Amino acid sequence: LEYCVQLWCPAAHHGNWATILELEGVQRRFTRLINGIGTLPYSERLDRLQFTTLAERRIRGDLIETFKILNNKVDYGKNWFKMGRSRRNLLVHRKLCTSLSKEVGKVNDSFISERV
Repeated sequence: LEYCVQLWCPAAHHGNWATILELEGVQRRFTRLINGIGTLPYSERLDRLQFTTLAERRIRGDLIETFKILNNKVDYGKNWFKMGRSRRNLLVHRKLCTSLSKEVGKVNDSFISERV
């Protein structure tokens, strides 16, 4: 569920909700199997287990990964972002290609440089 999500995960837009809900459903089903809390509402099960939703974990992971890239803590992604002159604005480095189909554009929306 969480393998490599900082690089790619389904972006929240029309057409991806089924995938997002299906992934979240795996965690829902898993938490139902735990004795003593399986009958509680999902949000309460998450609280008891000190879990967050997968969507919340993805957002947190994106922020951490972006911090590491911008502060040269990792050896990848240096060309994905750049800082504005004031060092207060994050600029996304985009290579636009007009010949790409809409489907490729939807896939690109799922990468970290587009989500942040």
